[in-house]
Amino acid sequence: MQLSDLALLLLRIGLGTVFLVHGTAKRKLWKVRPSAQMPAGLLRTLRLLSIAEPAGGLAVLVGFLTQPAALGLALVMLGALRFLIVKAHRPFTTETAAGWEFEFMLLVVALALALMGGGRFALDRALFGR
Repeated sequence: MQLSDLALLLLRIGLGTVFLVHGTAKRKLWKVRPSAQMPAGLLRTLRLLSIAEPAGGLAVLVGFLTQPAALGLALVMLGALRFLIVKAHRPFTTETAAGWEFEFMLLVVALALALMGGGRFALDRALFGR
């Protein structure tokens, strides 16, 4: 066993768990109606993410289609970062409020998995031999 395979497993567990938890928490938005605080366009996007995030998170977690799933999650994070930087005007980090360092780290991990694949302990290896 190589340590790089163990490292990829740990990255998959971390990234997959975060997206599974955060994505399933968005399910409650299916009952919300558009409002001034939650415009229809934003609500539609969040509802889509309530499906895409847990699906991508589960795929990464078990290592099924790891590279395309991780790439999809990276795209989700690019959208989140765009919103936080351009619309919400958040700095990278502050002492008193959340910045966008967490979202940036998720992007970096997703990109690493998209480039490297799931490793030896991924379902991809068992199914596709890669």
